[in-house]
Order: sequence, then structure tokens, then C-alpha cells
Amino acid sequence: MSNNPNNISGESSINAWLVDPAAGPVLRAVLAQGGQTAADLNPVAKMSLNRLVEVSQGAFTTDMVDAMIAQIESGDIPAEVAPAGVEPAEPSIELPVWVEKVTTGRFSGKTIIITGAGSGIGRATASRVAREGGHVIAVDISEERLADFAASLPEGNIVTVSGDITDDAAVAAIVEAAGERIDGLANIAGIMDNMTPIHEVSDDVWNRVFNINVNGTMKLMRAVVPTMLAQAQGSIVNVASEAALRGSAAGAAYTASKHAVAGLTKSSAFMYGPSGIRVNAVAPGPVITNIEARFDSELGAGRVRRAMAILPDPVEGDALAASITFLLSDDGVNVNGVILPSDGGWSAA
Repeated sequence: MSNNPNNISGESSINAWLVDPAAGPVLRAVLAQGGQTAADLNPVAKMSLNRLVEVSQGAFTTDMVDAMIAQIESGDIPAEVAPAGVEPAEPSIELPVWVEKVTTGRFSGKTIIITGAGSGIGRATASRVAREGGHVIAVDISEERLADFAASLPEGNIVTVSGDITDDAAVAAIVEAAGERIDGLANIAGIMDNMTPIHEVSDDVWNRVFNINVNGTMKLMRAVVPTMLAQAQGSIVNVASEAALRGSAAGAAYTASKHAVAGLTKSSAFMYGPSGIRVNAVAPGPVITNIEARFDSELGAGRVRRAMAILPDPVEGDALAASITFLLSDDGVNVNGVILPSDGGWSAA
């Protein structure tokens, strides 16, 4: 008889591992070796263990997963002793996993510029547009990441442009790569700050965050609007943040930059709506990306981490891509000037 009757594998969710009578003790033992507990994985409990390997930046490896599966199948299950006076936790309910559903042809005949396309939300959005028939101008600072993205969709109509979105020459190259028609722009590239409040923020952090998050967004909007005006049609989607809606999501620089993105979005929606151009923004909540948040301020860390206690579970980039592509596509025909929270309900808390 198999010692792995539930067929636990690397594709099983973390929650499935933790509630399994054999896999749970094995995983908890590995976590304990690294000074962690199962509670540390609560925010990513819906994620597969293999996906955790991808996003852990080397903290969790494929070899570790293989070793745990081999241990389960050998029947070498470590004994667990609950602390005195503590009742065993009730098994978590495993909710259905959302599965992306591609709408074939939704972007057929459309040219869409997508920044930050080498990873995270940008890559997920560029992938979805390409798989739905769009001509994608994939932009990223990393030529290597872009090459990897393009190779993942060999049948996609993808043109890659590596460059700095704050550089005028790079912006001109992006527009040139798009050609005579630009139907959509998704401004997704951005950086986080270091969670410093205003009395601790440095000029370097402030200027760098604003240069990429605000100036880069503005430069690309400014560059594509003339083409869209000539077409009397176009859709621009900026990526704001929960930090565009509240003051408790990040430091002063990032929060102010995303409020500025919201202002650019609303002003442009008002100005160009009668000309056939829709301009909206998506405000993500917690998302699993390669953008890391540093806490370089004791005050900032204490305040922001307290607010993070009400965070919903983080999602993968494809969940944000679903919101962004809705607004980019003709499905968003009657939506203009909106800052759409795509945050799992965080903004309702």
C-alpha cells in the first residue's frame, strides 16, 4: 500500500500539504529547521509547492521538495507533539482555485504596449494579450527577461524592446516598434520604496521612485496619445496601488507616487474621453512579484506591518492581468477614469 495515498506532489497546494497526515509533519519539520512555522505560509497557502520554489529566491528548492516527497513515500514520518494546553488546529478549508480562461481573439488586430513585461504582473498581462491574439510590444529594462518571455510564447505576435522608460530615446524606440497603430498601453513597470516616512525619506529614494513610477508613466502616456487621438480610439491602463487609495500601504515616496499616477489617470480620462480614449488604473493589493519591499525605518516598519495584519492572501500576477486586460479590451467600453481596486477586498476592510 502506498505511503502517499493522497498523491501529494510538488503541484499540490501548500494547504493540501499541511492538512495531509503524512505530508504535514514532513513539511512542518522542514520549516522548523529554518526557524519557521506553518503560520508563516498562511499568505501563500493556495500556492503550489513548486510555485513557492519559483518565488522564494532560493530559500526553498526543488531538491527540498523531492526530498520531502521521498520521505513521505518511505513512510519516515516525524512524530509531532502539540504544545501543552493547545488544541490541534482545525484543517483549513481548501477553496476552489481560480483558473484563467483565455478569450480567444479578444485582442485580434490590436497593438498593445506593455511595460514591465519581463516579470510579474507585466509578464502575465503581456502573455494574456498575446494568447488572446494581440500584437504585443513587450517592454522591460532587462533584455534577458524579455527574451525568456518571448521564448515562452513562440507562436505569439511579440516584439521586445529593452530600455529605460524614463529615457526619451527609449520611449521613442517603443513607439516606433509599435508602428502606425497603438490600441492600448499598460503602464505596469514600477518600483517600491523602503517604507520610510517623510522625515526619513532620502532624496535618492524619493527621486528614483518618482522617476520610474510617475515620470516613466507620464512619458509613455504622452508619447502614445497623439496616435490614439488620430485614431479616435485607444485604451490606457496604469498600475496604481492600494497606496493610491490609502496611506498605510507603503512609505511616503511610493504612496505619493501612486497618488500621482491616480491623478494622471483621472486628468487624462477627463481630457481625452470625448476623443475616444479611455484611461483607467488598477490598484493591486498583495501580489506575488519580484518587487521586494525593504523596511529601512523602524517607525515605518512598525506602522506598515501593523496595517498589513488585515491583508488578504496575495495572488499571482495572472489575477491582476485579468483586471488589466478587461480595462484594456473593448469589454471595458463604458469604463473611463476609474481606479479599480483589484485587491481581494483589502480596500473594503
